[in-house]
Formats: sequence, C-alpha cells, structure tokens
Amino acid sequence: MTEQFTVGIVRGTHGVTGEFKVESISGEYEHFERMEEVTLCNGERQKVFKVEYVKTGGNTLYMKLVGISSPEEAAEYNRWEIVVPRKYAHPLQEGEWYIEDLKGCSVWYGSDSSDVFKENTVGTVTNVLEGGSGYLVEILLSESCNLVAKEVKLTKNGSPKTVYVPFKDMFIGKVNVEQKTMQLMHLWILE
Repeated sequence: MTEQFTVGIVRGTHGVTGEFKVESISGEYEHFERMEEVTLCNGERQKVFKVEYVKTGGNTLYMKLVGISSPEEAAEYNRWEIVVPRKYAHPLQEGEWYIEDLKGCSVWYGSDSSDVFKENTVGTVTNVLEGGSGYLVEILLSESCNLVAKEVKLTKNGSPKTVYVPFKDMFIGKVNVEQKTMQLMHLWILE
C-alpha cells in the first residue's frame, strides 16, 4: 500500500456547486494543484474522490471533487482530513519532517554515539500533536529504561506512561527518520 499523509482539513462549504474550503496542514497550498485524487477520512471512515479542480481566492484554497455537487453534500465532509500519497504532500525543507515519519522513532538521551543510543533509549514516539505554542512529541516511555525512575515511567496502574515533550531545539536534538531515532536533550522533561 502507498504511504499516505494528511495534508489538509475540510473547513466548510463554498458556493452552490459543492466546493469546500481547505486548510493546509503545512500552511503551504501549491502542492494541492498537482493532486488528481484524494481520500477524505474521518476516523475509520474514508472515501476516495477524483479532484475536479483546485483554485485560490485571497488566502483561501477551494477544492471541488467529482461526485460532490451541492453545498449539502460538501457539508457532510466538514472537518474530514484530506489524505494523499507521499508524492502529493508538500516538499520538505531542511529541518522538516512528516509526522508519519516521526512516529515509531526511538527516543534516546545522551551524545550521538551509537553505543550510547542502545543503552539510553527512553521511549518511542507515538504521535506529534499541535499544542498551544507549537508541536508536542508524544512519547511512550520504555519500561526497560534505566535512566528514568520507575515511578516516572509507569502510571499508577503499572502500565507504561506517555509524556509530551515540546518539539523545540532545546528539548529535541538530532532526528534521523531513516534510522528512526530522535535525541532527547534533557531527562527532567520526562518527569
């Protein structure tokens, strides 16, 4: 199966032909013009559509999909995610990653020596969420981590704890999506 990425969110209808407004996840809109087919997703529900056209008006992007021909039909997809294959996602700049590529990264603390990495893995990235002042990395702490106290790693019922770390240079160091690793700069942030 082709790797899929969420690139936008339907943000309401426009006009009488079934167009809807699109919010780009990346804040960029040029890559939408190349899209030929998109999948609209809402949880487990998803539906594939051919793109009829994409146009801009001011600071807003409008999308028309084949098979949606009225405002009422378009309204059914309000707040659904727009998902596409990697080739249609916004091209990355230096220091940018797709959230899907960050999921599953092992999080380690210390210098960038491979020996240190193996010994100092503290958890695994399970998601990246938008927070009030930026993105937060959701990390499921590892039960086998010797660097963090047992009471910090586990919930009251004894299951592994999830923590949220700001995705900022002061907390997250080197990221290598090819090797699926992410460096943590400070252990205290896990408490």
